[in-house]
Amino acid sequence: MLKAVCCLAALWAGCGEPRTWGAETPPAPGVLECFVVVTGGELLEGAYPDGHTHFLTRTLRPLGVRCVGSLVVDDVRADLLAALHFATNRAPLVLVTGGLGPTPNDITRETLSEFTGIPLREDEAALAELERRFGQSRDQLRANLRRQCLVPERGGFLRNPAGTAVGLIFEHGAQTLVALPGPPRELQAMVREEFVPHLQTRFGIRPLGASLTLRFVGVGQSQIAQTLQDEMGVPEDVVVTSLFEGSRVDFTFTARHDSPEDRARLVRLEAELRRRLEPYFYADDGSSLEAVVLRALRARGVRLVLTEIATGGALAASLHGCTEAREVLAGALAVPGTAHLTSLWPHARTEPPAALSPEAQDRAWAEAAGKAAQATWSLVIGEGEAEGGRGPVRLTLHAGDRWLTHRLTLRGTDASDRAALVTPVLDWLRRQLRELP
Repeated sequence: MLKAVCCLAALWAGCGEPRTWGAETPPAPGVLECFVVVTGGELLEGAYPDGHTHFLTRTLRPLGVRCVGSLVVDDVRADLLAALHFATNRAPLVLVTGGLGPTPNDITRETLSEFTGIPLREDEAALAELERRFGQSRDQLRANLRRQCLVPERGGFLRNPAGTAVGLIFEHGAQTLVALPGPPRELQAMVREEFVPHLQTRFGIRPLGASLTLRFVGVGQSQIAQTLQDEMGVPEDVVVTSLFEGSRVDFTFTARHDSPEDRARLVRLEAELRRRLEPYFYADDGSSLEAVVLRALRARGVRLVLTEIATGGALAASLHGCTEAREVLAGALAVPGTAHLTSLWPHARTEPPAALSPEAQDRAWAEAAGKAAQATWSLVIGEGEAEGGRGPVRLTLHAGDRWLTHRLTLRGTDASDRAALVTPVLDWLRRQLRELP
């Protein structure tokens, strides 16, 4: 903790006198600069990744709000004060996430009050909302819950559509400091429903223009960016943001306005990019890869059964989140290894195990699973063939009267390694569905 405070203090001290924001690199006309301070000791311990900075920058960038930096600090007063000193020397808008709840380590509210010198007061509207949510009068509410109704005397608060802790707005001279709740579900709802309208009123940021998100799989973020830069070009007034997770890539294009001409330009951009990267494209309507594959299976009237070894049930779990799963999935079986399949389906062995090739045994298991689940398609995700269950993994798909096989590589045996196979398995299924007659 002491080391973190010293580092932050050094950063702040290195700033010298408070500078004019953007003095070194002036922001573009109409651009509002912000700095994000994320609080939470669990983030520094590696228990969770910081998803707040990504969500805030991706949501606010198309509106003309540019993030110039982000810090993650512990829920410690000295750490947060040092971060606030640094952040307010970098941007006129500072966003602080987390630390607004009822527990003792939720110190953001009081620390921001100390930093700005703006006292807190209990707000009648926030208190009435808390009474309604808990079905109790204010006298019955616990003190730590009522503490969440303390708001700055200069500034205001943001209603929480998904929780109890309101967001806080501190107006401190030329600076605005905004505190947002830590739980992602609460923060994201507050930003969309409360904070963005506030920004439009307070700073006059532009409304969200026409927007398009294209989803790709099996291609690198850099290759898409290179295609855009070298082969196509994007108009200067279109903001491009991207998100990379595993082997899935989203590219979002946002115009400054939402006119018919802007929408037509995005349609042309989509057509050109899809023409160049068609094998990797899978959605432009926000659909997940899971949903795209399940819809394609449903369109063929397929009932699919899964037998998972290398993926450990991760594929079935990802599919279960889609509404189409009820119509398509006939069943799923996750087992630690091939020995378990042998005991589950002894009738799947027509010869002694040593006499069957691994490929023939996979086919026998696929047929056994298909019959047991009354499925039309059966997919077996085999065991890693190297020592310890790692290495090459064979996929065997029985699709009607066709047998298809493919190989992937399992790089490790923990849950994240197994989950990492889900995207390439789905991508292979997606490609087979496009190619099969």
